Parts: sequence; C-alpha cells; structure tokens
Amino acid sequence: MRKILHALGMVALLCLPGGAAWASSTADHSKFESLKGPFASGPEVTKACLACHTEASHQVMKSVHWTWDITNPQTGKRLGKARTANSFCGSPVSNEPRCTSCHAGYGWTDVRQPAPTDPNAVDCLVCHDRSGQYSKVATDAGHPLYEPRMIGGKLKQPPDLIKAAQSVGDPGRDNCGACHFNGGGGDAVKHGDLDSSLKKPSRELDVHMSADGANMTCATCHTFNDHIPSGSRYMTQAKDPHGLDLPKDDHNRATCESCHGDTPHQQAKLNDHTDKVACQTCHIPEFARGGIATKTWWDWSTAGRKDADGKPIFIKDEHGHLSYSAEKGDFRYGENVRPTYRWYNGIIDPINMGENIDDSGILVLNTLHGGPDDPKARIWPFKEMRGKQPYDPELKTLLINHVFGQDDSAFWTHFDIQKAIKFGMEYAGMPWSGKIDFIETRMYWPITHMVAPKEQAVKCGECHTGSADGRLADLPGFYMPGRDGSKLLDILGFLALGGAIAGVIVHGLLRIVLKGKSRHE
Repeated sequence: MRKILHALGMVALLCLPGGAAWASSTADHSKFESLKGPFASGPEVTKACLACHTEASHQVMKSVHWTWDITNPQTGKRLGKARTANSFCGSPVSNEPRCTSCHAGYGWTDVRQPAPTDPNAVDCLVCHDRSGQYSKVATDAGHPLYEPRMIGGKLKQPPDLIKAAQSVGDPGRDNCGACHFNGGGGDAVKHGDLDSSLKKPSRELDVHMSADGANMTCATCHTFNDHIPSGSRYMTQAKDPHGLDLPKDDHNRATCESCHGDTPHQQAKLNDHTDKVACQTCHIPEFARGGIATKTWWDWSTAGRKDADGKPIFIKDEHGHLSYSAEKGDFRYGENVRPTYRWYNGIIDPINMGENIDDSGILVLNTLHGGPDDPKARIWPFKEMRGKQPYDPELKTLLINHVFGQDDSAFWTHFDIQKAIKFGMEYAGMPWSGKIDFIETRMYWPITHMVAPKEQAVKCGECHTGSADGRLADLPGFYMPGRDGSKLLDILGFLALGGAIAGVIVHGLLRIVLKGKSRHE
C-alpha cells in the first residue's frame, strides 16, 4: 500500500504546476497589447502585469522574499537578512544599493526602513522572465540597466524589457539562481550546493534537476502558495512526520519525505536509519561537485593591503580564484567538499547585529539545536563556513562594515577600516567603543541540493568505522556500531557469546548422554 501511495504521490507531483519543466502557459503574452511597450523601467512592466494579475504584488509583499523579515514562532526571535549577521559581507546595512540588487523588487535603498510599499516596485521579471536576457545590475538596488554602461571594462547593454515581458512563464532554475546561485557576492560563494552548474546539471550532479533525471525546477519542491515559498533555512523542517504529500495536502514539498515517504528503501535495515539520519546525509556525499569552487574561508582581518605604489593588491591562486583581495581579505575554496555533520531539529539561533557575543573562543553565528535524544532531530549535512570578522572587543558586538559606495567612508573605495566601521555603526544607530578587533567565526549552511545517483550514496562503512576519518567521527553523544566501543558492552557480548557456546556444548552432551541411556534401557 505504501508503494502505491508513493507512486500516486509522484504522479500527482508531475501533474501539479510546480515545475516549469512540465507545465506550459495557456496564454501567449506576446499577443497582449499592454505588453507591447514601450517600457522605460522595470516598474512600468510591473504596472502592466498588475492590470491582469491584480493581487500578485500584495501577495509577494507578504513573503520573506520581499520583507527580509521573519519571526521564528518556536523561539520568538525576529530574524532576516537585514538583521542577522553572516560570515560573508557581514550585513547589508549601509551597503543597500549593492546588497538589495538581489531583492525581489526595485528601489529598496535603506534596509533600516521596510521594503517599498508601491505595488509597482515588485519585480515580476526577475522570477518570470523566460527570455534569458533580463538581469538586475549589481549596484542599483534591484533595477536592471536602462542605458548602456561600462561594467568591469566592458560595455553592457540593458535588457529588452518588451521581450522580457512577453516571455513570462513559470520560474526556471536560472530565475531562482540569479540570486541564490550568487549569494555572498559570486557564483557558489555562499551555499556550496547552489551554483550555476545547476542550470543544466548532469544526472551525476543532481538527479532531480538534470534533464536526464526528473528535470525539476526549484519550485517543484519549493512550492508557492500565493507567492509564499515553502522551505527556509531560518525554519527548516528537519524531519517530516507527515510523509507523502498528496493533492489534498498543503503542497509543501520542501522535504524529501513529501515525495519519497519515510521508508523509501527496499532494504528494511536502511529504512531503520530514517528516523535519525536525514536523507541528504547519505544522498549528498559531497557538495560543490559541479566544477565551481565554493568559498570555505573568508578572513576580513587581512583586507586593505596595498603595494608599493599604493594600489590595492589582488592575488589569484593556481586555479584562477582570488586568494587575496584588498577589498575583502584572504579566501580559501573547496570543490567536492565532504559536509560537516550535526544533529539538527530545524531550530536555528542566528546572531543578530547588535547582540552581545562571547569572544572567549570561536564564535558560532548560527547555533544549531538538536541532539541524539531529541525525537525531532536527525543527523544533517552542512557547509561549515569559516572566517574572521570585525567586532568590538569592549562592547562585545559584531561590527557593521560599510564597504560599498562612492563616499569617502566606503571600504572598497578608500580602504580605511576605521572610517568604514564608524560610518556603518552610526548608520545602523548602534553603539561602538571605537575599538576594532577580529574574531574567528563559524556559520552552518544546510546541504540539500546536488543529490547524487543512489549508486553514489554514502556507504555504510564510511560512517560505521572507528577510523578518525569516518564521516561521523566527531559527532559525539550516542553509540554507533562500528565506530564506538564500550567495555561493558564488550563484556556482555563476550558473556553472551560464551553462554551461547556453553549452552550448545551442554545441549550436545545431554543429547549424547540421554541417547545412550535410552539405548541401555
């Protein structure tokens, strides 16, 4: 019965409009008079869209894509991109035109204030353009180019807004990836399991997204109800007790169990693991497998170096990656990276800017909750991002670094860390003692993409081993066969074995004796 339900669930999934890989539009937008332009700006396109899709902007404006603001109902803590510290550029505060280039709208120039309220400020095209030539410019608070501009020494042309408007359809992987593949300032920098290789991945890279596999889009799993997406690193569903998602359900398919159930294996012993081991732990043996390196170390303490001529220094390693940038400091990268494994129940406690921190050791920017005795927790894979970030050694708070802009305080323009920090903290309205030091940090990013073919799943002996290189060697707090030893268990085991052998011997002797006695009688 369970296998039948699984099959029905997959059929229902393929029939639902979650992924553009299977669905096609019932409207030819190139025939709409309102989309024939001309359009002078992105908001003008949105205004035309809203003539038919009257509620779309109101729905988008209720989503975390728009607000960058979310309160965890389990902890009551208010979180979001505009508040929470990260181990990359630190905070978007004071750096808005650059950081809000990945906002789902136009013109959010001050994250101290709520996102724009004008319905025309929603960017329909960033998610729905299927022409492949629309993109936001990296420095204009979410707007695309409207005139040709020299960028990186090359003349870049603006997108054709009419062509983009007439091409609209369900979002593809490239739409979502325009922001999510480039988090942290570049391709593959932040997540490790999200990069541009997933636009057209091989089956070996991702069985779900590959055209030779299921050819799923992001929205196949991250389903949207009224433009509200499912799935969040702030509130992850670490274990899905509901299991298979059927048409009558909530259509939240951002868990493996929603399609595969909690007993997906033919071998019962493998199914015994699903209550304590996340599917991703076995089925994503490494991340950054698509030929694009992910950043694993970012040390801000070394930023700002210049050569003898007073020019900022930039150094590339043998692979062509920036290993040192005067703008950002020292970097390290990794490909085919084995994840870090931690117990995780879906509750995460990120540090917000302005919070007091403990500087007595390495600072964890987002503490993971859960343990072996927590029924809601499982062993999950993570990218562990490491680095050093500026903090106030007197007030014990992380510092906001004003990096972007043409003003005389922006670090990327003048490389004066004192001015940059002073501007950033004053802009944020936060106290600062005037002192700067650097603290080593860790940040954990759940790994849930780049699912390998089942033949490449983690083998039993990679975890169940006493080797110091075992995948779970540094995950304490529970007994695991093959990895852990217990003198008491060893003694009990030997006693049980000895007892069994003795029992067999005694039983055999009794049979011989009784058989002889029976013949004698």
